[in-house]
Amino acid sequence: MKKSLLLFAFFALFSCKSVSVVEPIKTMNLKALHTEPKDVQTVLLFVPSENKVVSLQIAKDKQLAEHITTVPAVLVCVSGSGGYSDESGRKLSLKSGDYVKIEPNIKHWVDAFEDSNFLLIK
Repeated sequence: MKKSLLLFAFFALFSCKSVSVVEPIKTMNLKALHTEPKDVQTVLLFVPSENKVVSLQIAKDKQLAEHITTVPAVLVCVSGSGGYSDESGRKLSLKSGDYVKIEPNIKHWVDAFEDSNFLLIK
C-alpha cells in the first residue's frame, strides 16, 4: 500500500505541466512615448528594414484580410478606430495615436470599426 501511494505521489508530482504566465496585452499610444516636459521631443519608435511607409485606409466594418509579413512592422492608427488580431491570440483595439508592433511570420488581420486610416511602417 505504501509503495502504491509513493508511486502515485511520484507520478502526480512529475507529470504536472508547468503553466506559463501570459502578460496582459496593452495598447500602446504615441503620447505615452513622450514623458519629458519639452516643447519638441523625438523618440525612436522603430527601425524599418524595408524603408517603407504605407498609407492604409479601411472602410467601416471592412477588413484587411489575414496575411503574413516577412519583416517586423509597426501599424499606427492615424484616424478612426479598428482592431488588430493575430494567430497568437493578441487582440488590440486601436484608436487615433495607438500603434502595434507586428512580428514577422505571424498571421494577422485588421478590422475597421469606422472609416479608418493607418500608417504601416516596414
